Amino acid sequence: MNAMKILHSESSRGWGGQEVRTLKEMLALREREHTVELVCPRGAKIGVRSAELGFAVHHANMRGGGDVRSMMSIQALLRRSAFDVLNTHSGHDSLVAGTAGRLVGTPLVVRTRHLALPISSLATYTWIPHRVIAVSHYVRRYLISAGVAAGRVETIYDGIVKPEPIARSTLRAELGLGPDAVIGCMVAIMRAKKGHEDLITAARPLLAVRPNLHFVIAGNGDLFERIKSIVDGLGLGRRIHLLGFRTDIPNVLRGCDLFLLPTHQEALGQSYIEAMAAGLPVIGTNVDGVPELIEHNVNGLLVPPKNPDALRVAIVQLIDNPGLRTQLGKEGRRITENGFGIDNMADETIDFYRRSLRRLEQRA
Repeated sequence: MNAMKILHSESSRGWGGQEVRTLKEMLALREREHTVELVCPRGAKIGVRSAELGFAVHHANMRGGGDVRSMMSIQALLRRSAFDVLNTHSGHDSLVAGTAGRLVGTPLVVRTRHLALPISSLATYTWIPHRVIAVSHYVRRYLISAGVAAGRVETIYDGIVKPEPIARSTLRAELGLGPDAVIGCMVAIMRAKKGHEDLITAARPLLAVRPNLHFVIAGNGDLFERIKSIVDGLGLGRRIHLLGFRTDIPNVLRGCDLFLLPTHQEALGQSYIEAMAAGLPVIGTNVDGVPELIEHNVNGLLVPPKNPDALRVAIVQLIDNPGLRTQLGKEGRRITENGFGIDNMADETIDFYRRSLRRLEQRA
């Protein structure tokens, strides 16, 4: 089998790490001359962006397992286009599209598990898909402990587009900050458990005594207005800069001195990979899949989750030790140069599809 026909399904209407990974994967597989299409609800952000990039985008609500209309629509699509692979990503589309795929006999139905949350439907990992992709070893171990057969689930790490060299970041000029400013950066969708309030709590005492210290937070989401009201209410709007959604994350990262994401829960953490690729020392939390990316005192620092005091200590450690920042940043860049590229993710995914199809054919 050479080129394959692959349909991705996504019932989420939002935009976060899961959707970013899926779209990057779609682009990389298309570059390898595979036919890649998407089915999602009308208005879903991944659908809008995929259409802008020239993908064929089909629409179905996929409201839940009882959405018979969506299931019939996807069955017709799968029959009409004879896809080799259906790759589902969220709970509702795994029920609706995944079941449609099994009913029409799609050769390979795959579920990708992007999250470190407890699973809500074991059937969307056992009965419906033929195989499962986990984005970290932590997620794979959890799925196996929940009842997914070890031979059905494989880890494929997130991949990032390696940043092009940037002569000079425009971030400091944008914010009116000079070369003497020390800037910490956080990139994350603004939703619960990402740790935005932990950062503010950790930063507040430092900002009172370190006039050259600033923090930038890139990302939007449901909690944006809440975080903005906290920052403004503390009078820190000139020190904690809320950038909103950005399309120039490499430019933002290059303008900073360190990266931190005090998340409470994380399957892996694309933002850490992007920061390491930019040569920044990273501060992460010792939860879920994060330690698979960050080795304490090697390419970053790990602190307990929900612990602003420990986060503050780690920030001070990096601020006051430029040599340590350089050392950790160099090691982080070295790690990403040897892995975590989008090419790695795409090649491993295609290999996984092909091996799975061969095994299913042999079993049949």
